[in-house]
Amino acid sequence: MLRLTLTLLVASAAMVASTTLLAKPPNFVFFLVDDLGYMDIGANNPRTFYETPNVDRIAAEGMRFTNGYAANPVCSPTRYSIMTGKYPTRVDATNFFSGAREGRFKPAILNDRMPLEEVTIAEALKESGYATQFAGKWHLGPTPEFWPENQGFDINRGGFDRGGPYGGKRYFSPYGNPRLSDGPEGEHLPDRLATETINFIEAHKDEPFFAYLAFYSVHTPLIGRPDLVEKYKEKAERLGLNDQTEFAQEEQVLPDSGDRRVRTLQRHAVYAAMVEAMDQAVGKVLDKLSTLGLDKNTVVCFTSDNGGLSTSEGSPTSNLPLRGGKGWLYEGGIREAFLIKWPGAIDAGTTCDVPVISTDFYPTMLDMAGLPAKPEQHKDGVSLTPLLKQQGTINRDAIYWHYPHYSNQGGFPGGAIRMGDYKLLERFEDGRVHLYNLKDDIGERTDLATMMPDRLAKMRQRLHAWYGEVDAKFLRAKDVGPEPWRP
Repeated sequence: MLRLTLTLLVASAAMVASTTLLAKPPNFVFFLVDDLGYMDIGANNPRTFYETPNVDRIAAEGMRFTNGYAANPVCSPTRYSIMTGKYPTRVDATNFFSGAREGRFKPAILNDRMPLEEVTIAEALKESGYATQFAGKWHLGPTPEFWPENQGFDINRGGFDRGGPYGGKRYFSPYGNPRLSDGPEGEHLPDRLATETINFIEAHKDEPFFAYLAFYSVHTPLIGRPDLVEKYKEKAERLGLNDQTEFAQEEQVLPDSGDRRVRTLQRHAVYAAMVEAMDQAVGKVLDKLSTLGLDKNTVVCFTSDNGGLSTSEGSPTSNLPLRGGKGWLYEGGIREAFLIKWPGAIDAGTTCDVPVISTDFYPTMLDMAGLPAKPEQHKDGVSLTPLLKQQGTINRDAIYWHYPHYSNQGGFPGGAIRMGDYKLLERFEDGRVHLYNLKDDIGERTDLATMMPDRLAKMRQRLHAWYGEVDAKFLRAKDVGPEPWRP
């Protein structure tokens, strides 16, 4: 009888311990890379020139979304969408903050800050007991009151108003960053941000935490570690890439602007060095999670804020077969690496072809943590847990984009909607529309607008209704000249 009683007590204690372990909320590590193209990681492109074994590890251990999107083709709006779960059009945050380029018309009005009234994902997790840290690029407000420490993050390492590492020695210490102390002379910024992240994780390993690492990489200025730059120069030579054609012309840019040169070959040694340094920093964080025994209870998310830079500012990467790149509403500007690792819930190495978008991270993370949804906050996102667990689908039949600006990269002002396999693009200068079947034509070269008038009309009507729902703004006339198109 005594032996039976002891056995039952041991079993009961084990069950309680197991239940407690299962009940412990998951930690979150979120990697956001600046300007990384969909085709820049090996998980999406086995033939990529770049080497990304650590990012590929996230895909191998979790789910890779093949139709994952940013909410905008440039940075600040997408960052807003991740933080809030809302389309940036709702607050007129539709361009990078400070972007004011004009073309034939004036751009739409631009709000240059994330309103403090928004309850960010960091605030939502913090109010439920999570420790929170931001490391890296913020670019969501012009003054300190709008920086991470006032938007739900306990600690801010490097986030302020700038869109790139433009102070000091840029990607090497001294950084000239008011929210990041200088390290030893020559310290590399991606590695430093990884160090700040693992220090935070180690300090909070016994409580739930949210570590948001928003790399300044691989944004310009194009500056790489010399050892890695040399490695990729030798690799390009070894692969015979130096004698291959690097560029083509992107047609139909803007009236009277001429065609725009677009990179068609990945071989830029400096950019490759920046990608690998970012990947090494990701690996440093992943290894620390494993060393601390936290990897089995930590959700890891990985994405980018817009597509790879392929049509200006050095044009360092190619997004082919995707058309265009950063600053464009074509797939090259908005389709992103979109990876989620959720140990114990996702079968390793799975893929999902359902279209998803950056607004979805917020409600998904709340759902993973067992926290109640905030539907009035993340109103444009949906929880992806049914897809992640492969137990159903999501209730959404369209996703939208709205970019009423002239991009620095040559992209035209416009809007877009994706419904199923079809995507409609609408140009705001003159109202022209284009229709593509992405399943058959991922490069968006065959315009079906005249061949499928009924589908086009339905999608355009749906897009225009959405403009009204989110109070979308449009191009403005100049003092002298024609009036721009209006929906």
